[in-house]
Formats: sequence, C-alpha cells, structure tokens
Amino acid sequence: MDSVFSTQELVRTLAPEEPVIVARPHRVALAARWFARRFPGAVFYAVKANPADWVLDALWDAGVRAFDVASEHEVRQVRERYPGARLAFTHPVKGRGAIRRAYAEHGVRIFALDTAVELDKILDETGGAADLELLVRIAVPGESAHHRLDRKFGVQGAEAAALLRSARASANTLGVAFHVGSQCLRPDAFGVAMDAVAGIIRQAAVTIDIVDVGGGFPSPYAAPQPPAMQLYVDAITDAFADMPVLKDADLWCEPGRALVAEASSHLVKVELRKGDRLYINEGSYGALFDAAHCGIRYPVRLVRNPGAAPDELRPYEFYGPTCDSIDHMRGPFFLPADVREGDYVEIGMTGAYCAALASRFNGFGAAMTVFADDAPMRTMYPDADAPQRIEALEAASPL
Repeated sequence: MDSVFSTQELVRTLAPEEPVIVARPHRVALAARWFARRFPGAVFYAVKANPADWVLDALWDAGVRAFDVASEHEVRQVRERYPGARLAFTHPVKGRGAIRRAYAEHGVRIFALDTAVELDKILDETGGAADLELLVRIAVPGESAHHRLDRKFGVQGAEAAALLRSARASANTLGVAFHVGSQCLRPDAFGVAMDAVAGIIRQAAVTIDIVDVGGGFPSPYAAPQPPAMQLYVDAITDAFADMPVLKDADLWCEPGRALVAEASSHLVKVELRKGDRLYINEGSYGALFDAAHCGIRYPVRLVRNPGAAPDELRPYEFYGPTCDSIDHMRGPFFLPADVREGDYVEIGMTGAYCAALASRFNGFGAAMTVFADDAPMRTMYPDADAPQRIEALEAASPL
C-alpha cells in the first residue's frame, strides 16, 4: 500500500479517481494507550467497528489482547491472526454451529446471552462445559445515544433475575453486560444503567464476577459534540464503586468507535455541483452509510494548496455515485462557497463502521488505502502521546 504524509500530498501526487481511505494507525495506538491508562478494567476491542488488518495490528502492537467478536467470521479472523488473544463472543443470538466451533476449534469461553433458550444452546453445543464465562445482557435505557440498542437486545426485570440465577448454576464465571447505545452523548447514562443492573443483581441474589459496561464511548463528529472522554471513565468508575451487590468483581468495557473513529478519513472527489448539492464519488452504499441513514455529520474540509486564500463557508448536501435516489447525505456539510467539479474533499472521523459497511452496489465502492502520519480533524484525546502535526489544509467545518 502507498504511504503519504498528508491528504494534500496525496492529491498532488496521485489525483485519485476513486475514493481513498486515509489510514492513521498511530491514532489507533494512541486511543488504545489512553484506555489502557485511564479505564480501571479490561478493554475488549469491538471488532465490528473496523476489522481491517492494519487496525487490529495497531491495537495488538499497542497492547490490546482482548477482543469483542460478534460473529464466527470475527472469531476466526482474530484467532488466526493472534492465537493468544482473549475472545468474548458477545452477540446475544448465535447459531448453534457457531457456538460449537467457537468453543471447540477456537478456544472461546466467553459467551453472551439474553434468553433462557440461548443459555440452553450454549450449554448443549459446549457439552455443558465447566469452564464457561457467561455474560447476561441486560436491557438499559438508550435515549442518550445516537443509535439505540435496547430495542433489539437485552432482558429486563424479573426475567433478567431468573436468567442470572439459571446462568449462575452453569457458569464458572458469571457476568452482567449492557450497552447504553452507540455514540452516547451523556456520561451519566452509564451510572443510570449500572444502578439499574445493580437492582437486578440484588433481586437475583447471585454472585457476579464481571460487570461489562459495553461500548457507546463517542467520537467528536461535527455536531453535537460529546463531553470529554475522561468524564465517561469517571462516571463508570464512580458507579462501579457504588454497586453494593458486588464483591471482587472485574470491570470490562468494549469500545469500538472510540478506538478507531479518529484513525481514518475518506478523500472523495466532487463529480458535479448543482447549487448546494455536491455529487461525490462515495456515498451511502459505501463509506457514508451512517451519514445517510443515521444522520451522522462528519467534519469535512476542502483540500487546497498551502497559502490559498480562505473562502466563506456554506452548507452543502452530498449525493453519492449510485443511481439510487436514497444515496443522499443531508448534512449539512460546511465547505467553501466556490467548491467545484474536480475538487477533493476530506471527510473526517470515518474510521468506525464506514469501511466495514461499504458495499459494491451499482459497481461503485472500490477504495484505495494509504497511510498518513498527520493528526485527525478532531480528537477525544488531546493530552495523549502521539504526533500532532497537521498540514495547512483549509476550510475546516465549523462546530
């Protein structure tokens, strides 16, 4: 793969016709080190956020040894690359064959569940193994997050307490797990969730060995801006200390977005302008699914020559390259008033989910990956130890 210092150099030397993933492995390592230093427990990387080999290698080199895997494919991918990794199969609904092979062939011992039926499947397919680490997924409020997850997974109330008792009878190690929702914008959501989980544990009257707070740690997109990452860690630390039903339990988390969102951006080309609508060579069937369907507003900037005079910023909508009319990213995305065909736009903070969700619909979706050593447009880790050089790229979007 090609290696460049900045998107500006990339445009000048390659003038790419297809979208480019600008990868920054040093930002993966930076975020991993931040969590290792600040989070008072085990950190499992949520592979689904970005399963690229360069991401996994950067995490491994930074000391991450535990991975949250949600499919048999992810189990195989991580196990084959890192035989010594610790894997947690955290999808609450798994195929029987996937459970059986994960346990027997790949050494997985940690399984999540949110129903008695799933517990029976795990016990059946592992032969009632005595070394299982079971995580019961509890449903917690998700209104503080950009993407709610409580409507699909999780068990509540008396049913949750009963499931904990059943799992305790079969588990060598028993944990509770929850997820406040992806891109959570309120640190206190973790405290509210942990208080609710403590009530269920109290009702179940069982010993809990693990509290897994899941993911939800945010990234600083264009708007709204999340609070400082340290506030999330502080909220979790305080709530964990206040859970009176625990004794010598371990604390886990499963960050995905927070470890990789800053680690790449996308460089796209403007193919046509119609007023405030820019037609670009990337879209909702490619890296911009979240921008089209979930309303994520990525920061953007026009890649221009050093010393170019700044121009007034105005809001734009993006349309992707396919023939589908829903290939539309409403934004608004703020760029100079004189954007025109042939210009290049860098879309920032696309390291989480963007490449993982890309398809080849309508024949589009191909992308080249290059490596850069500059800083991202925004960061949740301003005090971390990483290079902070930024090229003189103009027209960063306003907050």
